[in-house]
Amino acid sequence: MKIVKTIDEVRKIVREWRKQGLSVGLVPTMGYLHEGHASLIEASARNNDRTVVSDFVNPMQFGPAEDLESYPRDLDLDAAVVSAHGGDIIFNPEPSEMYHEGFSSFVDMTVLTEELCGLSRPVHFRGVCTVVSKLFNIVKPDRAYFGKKDAQQLAVIRHMADDLNMDIEIIGCPIIREKDGLAKSSRNTYLSDTERKAALVLSESVFLGMDMVRKGEKDSSVIISAMTAHIQAEPLAKIDYVKIVDCKSMQQITRLDRPALCAMAVYIGKTRLIDNFFTEDV
Repeated sequence: MKIVKTIDEVRKIVREWRKQGLSVGLVPTMGYLHEGHASLIEASARNNDRTVVSDFVNPMQFGPAEDLESYPRDLDLDAAVVSAHGGDIIFNPEPSEMYHEGFSSFVDMTVLTEELCGLSRPVHFRGVCTVVSKLFNIVKPDRAYFGKKDAQQLAVIRHMADDLNMDIEIIGCPIIREKDGLAKSSRNTYLSDTERKAALVLSESVFLGMDMVRKGEKDSSVIISAMTAHIQAEPLAKIDYVKIVDCKSMQQITRLDRPALCAMAVYIGKTRLIDNFFTEDV
């Protein structure tokens, strides 16, 4: 397993792989890898001859008041995870390598980015689309792997790849949870012991919503009301949103008459966490 810092070096290595007829998978991450990331690396390693893991805290997807500077970083930890789970390269560039002086080109999107996280994080998906398109151009992978926990991001990237005729397969992988149900997240490290216990209201409300769908509930408002009430019973929780949207358009729907995503963002103290479920997975 090798750590690579420059675009030129990544391209050189991938070109050599291509000459050998090898397939290439890409796992884009912001580092501080956990079991969720490990599952993506393992999926790529199973389905491709070589796997590149990008490890880059992308400044473009953070707003002015967000946690760019405090976002956890540990390259030694990341290297151990990538090596243990079948990755071949970590691409760990500096921001100046990805965004040279005078950088002024962006990938933007409408509609899909205007709901859910896009409402409260208006610059986020512009940054995501720009950096992911750059990574696709740099690595030119056959397949790229993303977690379903970031469900809106997955939908946005799939739509971007389709709109821009990118010759790449986008693969979504299941949410990996702690034993008590909390979705794995690099931001979980921000939580105090008390907040960590309070954060369980996210997964509990997800399981509540899934159970209602399993029992035949089709009215979005009924499901949302029940999940919202459960979250609001936790004093440390402050809801950003709990919504049910169409899987493809990310627009709100009133009835579960098509494949849907039930997604939430909730502040536990100062830490913003997300969780979700897809009705097709219930």
